[in-house]
Amino acid sequence: MNMIAGFFAGLTASMGLGGGFILIIYLTVFAGVHSQAMAGGINLLFFLPIALVSTIIHAKNNLIEKKVLLIVCAVGIVGAVIGVYLISLLDENMLRKLFAALLVLVGVKELFHKKPQKE
Repeated sequence: MNMIAGFFAGLTASMGLGGGFILIIYLTVFAGVHSQAMAGGINLLFFLPIALVSTIIHAKNNLIEKKVLLIVCAVGIVGAVIGVYLISLLDENMLRKLFAALLVLVGVKELFHKKPQKE
């Protein structure tokens, strides 16, 4: 089961959808992680090393605007802190419903979103 979850997480990540939602579903439904917030935290822990490697590769290829980097990092940290605080205010059932709604919205967007054609 772990390999199947890893496969689908990698598949969705490679399509630009992000594999995190697959990991969270796997953790909460199949792996016995009962807390949605805990599953989200585990997902973030798996994301951090990949983000670091990606950042290093993009920096080596001069694909990062260094002027924007500090602003984006600062806003990201503030957003993460606010997000953790807001999660602490929600009960588990509401958090699960919000996550399900997010999955539906992303799914609908992906079904009906047209990618711009390259010239």
